[in-house]
Amino acid sequence: MRIGQGFDVHAFGPGNHVVLGGVSIPHSHGLVAHSDGDVVIHALCDAILGALALGDIGHHFPPSDARWKDVGSQHFLLHCAGLMIENGYLLVNADLTVVCESPKIGPHAESMRRNLAAGLGCRIGDISIKATTTEQLGFCGRKEGIAAMAVVLLQRRPASSTETPGNPELQSLIAQLDLDPLNE
Repeated sequence: MRIGQGFDVHAFGPGNHVVLGGVSIPHSHGLVAHSDGDVVIHALCDAILGALALGDIGHHFPPSDARWKDVGSQHFLLHCAGLMIENGYLLVNADLTVVCESPKIGPHAESMRRNLAAGLGCRIGDISIKATTTEQLGFCGRKEGIAAMAVVLLQRRPASSTETPGNPELQSLIAQLDLDPLNE
């Protein structure tokens, strides 16, 4: 078993929606970021990469690299899912907390869980999304941005298993995407 934790934060800026857990949510502001600013997926990717001891999302997708400008974070999640599979691990569960005063997360939590489960090739019951506020304290409390925290538990796939983990759609997407930032 391996445990990983991740954290991400982005400031609010111009825009009319935020993307969280792969879900576009109408909002009075957007998020300032090199990619789509999806703090939920970024924190989850960092947790997976941490559990695999493979660095962090900035190592795999540096913001200084123009290839990742405005890229949807679902691509980052597929990359991390591929690394998980490649290294012989299965996701046992992921627990995520979104920290913000607004937008309201509850109405979108199930859609986020579905997106994340599909991206990781696991059951929706393996993904937990919660939300909290900071009681109007700090940058989140002042509505200056959004933060997310993630914890994952990975389990090594049994050596005797001939079955490839993940769903067929995930396997197909991973095969189609050339997301290795270290591959020039």
